[in-house]
Order: sequence, then structure tokens, then C-alpha cells
Amino acid sequence: MSTSSKALWLKTPAATFTANAQNAGNGIIIKDQHIVELVADGQQPQTPYDSYIDCSNYVLSPGLINTHHHFYQTLTRCVPGAINKPLFPWLKFLYQVWKNLDEEMIYHATQLASLELIVSGTTCVGDHHYVFPKGLENAIDIQVEAIQALSCRATLTRGSMSLGESSGGLPPDSVIQSDETILYDSQRLIDKFHKINGDDMIEIALAPCSPFSVSTELMKQTAILAEKNDVLLHTHLAETEDENNFCLRQYGIRPLDYLEDCGWLNDRTWLAHGIHFTQEEVIRLGKANVGIAHCPSSNMLLASGICPTVDLENAGCRVGLAVDGSASNDCSNMIQEARQSLLQQRLRYGAELITAERVLRYATKGSAAIFKRHDLGEINVGAKADIALFSIDDLRFSGAGDLIAALVTCGAHTADKLMINGKWVVENGHHVSIDQEELKAKHAELAQKLQRMV
Repeated sequence: MSTSSKALWLKTPAATFTANAQNAGNGIIIKDQHIVELVADGQQPQTPYDSYIDCSNYVLSPGLINTHHHFYQTLTRCVPGAINKPLFPWLKFLYQVWKNLDEEMIYHATQLASLELIVSGTTCVGDHHYVFPKGLENAIDIQVEAIQALSCRATLTRGSMSLGESSGGLPPDSVIQSDETILYDSQRLIDKFHKINGDDMIEIALAPCSPFSVSTELMKQTAILAEKNDVLLHTHLAETEDENNFCLRQYGIRPLDYLEDCGWLNDRTWLAHGIHFTQEEVIRLGKANVGIAHCPSSNMLLASGICPTVDLENAGCRVGLAVDGSASNDCSNMIQEARQSLLQQRLRYGAELITAERVLRYATKGSAAIFKRHDLGEINVGAKADIALFSIDDLRFSGAGDLIAALVTCGAHTADKLMINGKWVVENGHHVSIDQEELKAKHAELAQKLQRMV
């Protein structure tokens, strides 16, 4: 159902998380693709409305926004050879699997990962694709096609690797590309897909896999290309101490110093993980207003460490939430990721500082700030109509007093209804146009095929 030119009142929710402390206790009015009114507790709408939905059994939230993922990794969840390994050995094993990816695999992995995110309450998906074996040079084109069939927003990154094992890198040479090929294709994808005809449903960013998987020249040229086209920059950084040590051996400096030398220390950049920074580096990151994609489940599964989210925020960084790839998280559920953040971050900062509201803000307004989308991630007049409705009918919510806290701590799993750009995309916990069982069966078949190739 589209709200089109008619006004819809999402009426009297059981609770409303706005991400900005505004009062929308009696719901919101949606018209076309935007929120046009917040209705405070005890108030009636001032905007004429054509219909309403009784939301008294729902917690209403801005749509969640995922800032870091590797969709293709849904094909390699819990692969025996990668289980119980830290980052570098885990990567070296899985690269031997991922080098066999093909077009059909990328299409179905993109759809399945995005669908997982969507039914968990996500309205904007983000992906970091950097594996381009021969025959898969058009991987991002395939991803755009897969995403458009789901009617969701996406920030897709043109990832890259140009240093293979023969040049001291981690990936096999069969999945890397030349600097020239990467830069040419980056420009092609920006021209073809980034905000096509002014439509902001698909955005393109540029994302070398990591500073030690591409050449120094490619890092520098990618930053120049991003500035020229006004697009964002993304990479992995400071995920493990092994990575820091690798960078010291390779370049003689720490990763953040290298990043700055390459022209990346600015507010165009967001970094995946951001765990192992010194206090002085945290201050520098904050002054540059760099974004951080906080990935708690992945960081725990690979025993990488705990992101210093509060320190980074206090310094001036934009902090958002991400599930990371499904080979280092094994699930793509954003509302569950908020719970993981709450539990993990309390180990570092305590129960009083890390609240349900804080981690939900990471998943909404914080993530939107990373993508520089100030029209997303909050319930506010003029914001895009990207809304998640979580049912409180489940056994897990029975007896809950504070329903926003319950959404996180009691473990919400699925959005019952999800609106993206003013259109209902999820109804009764299912996508309105995608056959989930058919997609799951095909995806599982392709995963088995890929894993047999090792």
C-alpha cells in the first residue's frame, strides 16, 4: 500500500522512539514520502488525514540503517574451516572460497542479506563488496538490480583489492584488480547509479577493502575521486592488533597515520570497526568528524575487541551500527545487533551510560549521520517516511514496563510492518513482493555449490 498523495495517521503507538527526544506519543502523520506531523501525547492531528492505522500494539521507530556488511558472505556462514579463527587466518581460509563467487551467487546473496535486514526493521542497507574474481567485474551492477527488486534504500560501495599474496597482501591474486581498472569502474558506477535522476534510493561510495589490501596510490586516487564526485569513502581500520602490526611492518606507521597520509582523515570517511585506537588517535578522529561503523557481534565472534564508542562520540565522531558480514556474525538482524551493542558496551562503560535509547540511536540517527542522510534515522517533520513497527505481542514482551527498553533488552527480532519512502514493504513480518521460501532455497543451493569448491 502506498500513501501516495493521501495522508495517513499512524495512530496511538504503544511507545515511540524518535531518536531526537521529540514527543510523538500519539503517532505521526505521513504524506507522500515524508513525515508531516508529530502528534504529541493527548493531542489530535492538526493535519487532515485520509486514513489511520491503530498502532496501539506496536513500538514505532525510525527505520534502522546498517552501515557495514558483506552480502556475499551469507553464502559462507559457519563454514567449518573458518570457525574458531581470529581475523587473519579466518580471512586467508575464506578467500579460497570467495574466489569462486559468480553472478548468480552475488544476486541471491544480495537479496537474501538485504531481506534479512529489512524484516528486522532496516530501511537502508549498506554493503561493502570488494571481491572481484574474473567474470564478476559487474558485481555492483548485479547488486543494484537485486536491491531495486526489494524497494529499499541502499548505500553500496565499490570496494577494491589491488595487492594479492604475490605482493604481500592477504587475498589470492585471482580476486584482485589493477588500480586503473578499479578507478575506471568506480567512476562508471557513480555515473550510472549514484542518485539516478536525483532519486536518492541508491547511493554509491568508494571503499578499498583495507589500507593493506590496496596500493598507496590507489588509496590516494580514491580519495581524490570521491571528492571530485562528492561521494563517501569507506574502509576497514583498527579492527585487530594484528592489523596495526601488519601496517607497521608494511609502511612503518600506524594505520591512522597511513590513512591521513593518503588524504582520508576527513568527514567524507567512515571506518568499519574502529577498535584499536590510542587516545590521541581518538581525538584526531573526532576532530576530523570521521564516522565509525560499530560491529559488536562480529567483534565478539572474531575476538577482535570492543569499540570505544562513547570515547569516539565524545571526541566528535559519528557512530553508527552495523551487522558486518554474515561469515563473522552469521546473521543480518539489525534490531538484534542493537541488543548486542547494549550488552557488549556495558562491559566497557557500565549500565548507566549504555541505554536502550543510546544503542537505538546508533542504529538510526547515528547511522544516518554516517551516510550524511539527515533526512533519515529519526522521526521528525520533513524526514523521509521510513518507519518500523515492532509488535509487542510476543511472549518475550509480556509484563514489560518500558517498551522502548524492552524492544532492545527483551530481544525484538522482526518488524511486523515496515514503511520505506512512504510505501509498506513489510506486512505481517514478510516482504510484500519477495517469496522468502523460494529465495532461501535457491540461496542455500548456491551456498552448498560454493562451499564444495574448496
